[in-house]
Parts: sequence; structure tokens; C-alpha cells
Amino acid sequence: MLQDAYAIHIGAGRRPLAGGRVPRPVIEIIEREDGTINGAPAEQYLLGPDEWQAHDHRAVARVRGRALDIGTGGGRIALALQESGVQVTGLDTSPGAIAVARRRGVRDTVTATVDEHARGDRRYDTFLLLGNNLGLLEGHHRAAGFLDALAEMAAPGAQVIAQGTDPYGTTDPLHVGYHDLNRSRGRLGGQLRLRLRYRELTTDWFDYLFCSVDELRELVAGTRWRLTDVDDADRPYYLATLTLEA
Repeated sequence: MLQDAYAIHIGAGRRPLAGGRVPRPVIEIIEREDGTINGAPAEQYLLGPDEWQAHDHRAVARVRGRALDIGTGGGRIALALQESGVQVTGLDTSPGAIAVARRRGVRDTVTATVDEHARGDRRYDTFLLLGNNLGLLEGHHRAAGFLDALAEMAAPGAQVIAQGTDPYGTTDPLHVGYHDLNRSRGRLGGQLRLRLRYRELTTDWFDYLFCSVDELRELVAGTRWRLTDVDDADRPYYLATLTLEA
């Protein structure tokens, strides 16, 4: 998907065509377990800083030391940090996404999960979970393990800067009903069960988390991290800063 989106972005390479000539928009199809279908343009993963949300700029301004951009996708954050002189590594589980990030100029990339990468000897001062990648915490079953993996890679005094979304301001019965269904199953209300589709491709089903700040605080409790700051100027989106405890 990202490879096709990048081909359209630069006007070269394999591009999906409509009617044989006109490039077809590259759309990420998001399928929720209850049958709800949404779509989003894949070009969002390639946007330059001039097209970012305000909270992205505020997040990048907080970066210090060596950074790990988790879920780097097309490398939009990593590339901007690199150009500003930050030593940054782009991490993603998708070889195709990493290939696009490298073609765009991201020099240091790793294809791995955070658990796999934590087995190495690299240490980072800042971990970035932007583009709503706080969702990679998944829920109660995964959050502690995910945060433990980050702690294994953390330099003293390291920080996590994560962008999340509070899902509970909606009055849409489709989403309110799904929150209620989740709670009845012992899950967090905004714990989504999703799969992604593009053309003939489909991912496996996976959990992805939208949570309130209070829920995040509960997920962090008992780990080696503590929630030290919340920037919710762009509600329902927020930036959460976690700091490694000594």
C-alpha cells in the first residue's frame, strides 16, 4: 500500500490505475470486527511537516537525544528528525514500509517488533509513538510487555512521547454500542479489534487501542514508566509523556 502511495506521490513506479491511465487513490480499508468499515488515504503516511497536525510539531519539539520512531511507516517523522540533526532509527514490522522509508532517505531503519529490537544492544533517549501509535499498547494484555520492551532499550532518564485519542466523546450509537460490547467482554471500551485491507491484501486481526488518559494511567501503573505530562490542547487527541523511573 505504501509503495503504491509513494509511486503516486513521486509520479514514478508501479501505480494502480483507473481506466488504464488515471492513478487511482490509494485507500487503506479499516475493518472492525463488528463489520464497521472505514477508509483513509494512505498518503497520510507520507506527509511533510507543512501538512502535519499541530500536535505532531509539539511532539517533535520534545525529542532529545537518540530517538526510536516506532511504527515509522513511510518515515515522515524519522525523516524530519534526521533533517534537523537528530540521530533517529525508524522501526516497523513491515518490510515494504521500511523500503519506502529508506527510498525517501531515512538512513537508519530496523524491520522488527519492539520485543525483537529490545534483544539488541541499542539504547534510546526518546521513544516516539506518533500517528496515534499509542494504540500499539493494545490493551491490558499487552501494555506492560510493550512498555517493558521499551524500558530494556532505554537510556537513563529516557522518555516516551505518545499520541493517543480519547474515544469517549462520541454520541454515535455505532461506536457507543461497540464500547459497551467491549466492556461486557472485560476489554477497554476503545480497544479495537481490526484488520487492514488493500486491494487483494489483508492483515491478520489485531488489537489497537483508543483510550482515555485515566485508562492510560492505569495501564502504565506497575511498569518502569510514569505518566509525567499530558498535552490535550487538540482534544480528543493528546500527547502523553512517560518518563523512565530511576
